[in-house]
Amino acid sequence: MSLGQKLAPHLPFLRRYARALTGSQSHGDSYVKAALEAIIEAPEQFPADVDPRLGLYRTFQAIWSSANPELDDGGAQAVGREGIASARLSRITPLSRQALLLTAMEGFTAEDAAYLVDSTPAEVDELVADALAEIARQTRSRVLIIEDEPIIAMDLETIVRDLGHDVTGIAVTRDEAVAQALADRPGLVLADIQLADDSSGIDAVKDILARFTVPVIFITAFPERLLTGERPEPTFLITKPFQRATVKAAIAQALFFDTETVPA
Repeated sequence: MSLGQKLAPHLPFLRRYARALTGSQSHGDSYVKAALEAIIEAPEQFPADVDPRLGLYRTFQAIWSSANPELDDGGAQAVGREGIASARLSRITPLSRQALLLTAMEGFTAEDAAYLVDSTPAEVDELVADALAEIARQTRSRVLIIEDEPIIAMDLETIVRDLGHDVTGIAVTRDEAVAQALADRPGLVLADIQLADDSSGIDAVKDILARFTVPVIFITAFPERLLTGERPEPTFLITKPFQRATVKAAIAQALFFDTETVPA
């Protein structure tokens, strides 16, 4: 099997990580593209002594670190989404956010994450704790949950409230979701894909976004269906069955880049 064939199954998930890290589909995909170009130009330098997925993320990390995107002085003058992210980034070390996403969202062990960020497992655990604590201090929001499975909806509500956020409502259909969003505007939406009446959570979100802008986290058992590169894709995506830490990480990152969250 060629190197390209080994890496192909992991690319959608690397793109998810890059997007969550940058808060932007276009910026995230640019770093992924740069990593792939580096691999193509020098395949002999690709880590051969580790799992292909680990080697792929390691290459991405090298590109990300060398670019120093979070130290760009131009961000100090940014406004809106970029401005709020820049201000928050100044209070959270990039390494902490990377450790958080690599473990909680991408499912790497502390040992693997340590390899990816040139650290130790114990230091990774500390970085994750620091990131969650700092983001929690900086953000607070109101969340609409679109989920037709009662147990999952209750679990999500508990997670959201434990993080210090309020829940505006729980919707189980497309029409109900849109009605609730218009009646009580949320600052974040958690949306399942398949809803109770066979309607689509994607369509519900499109209807909501046609009225106002709000960060969205999609939840699905088939993430690859939303990571095709052929249409606008969600920046934040959680795979079912999910871990609580994954949901917490995604919420933290989504609100981290949102302009309307307020200091907690």
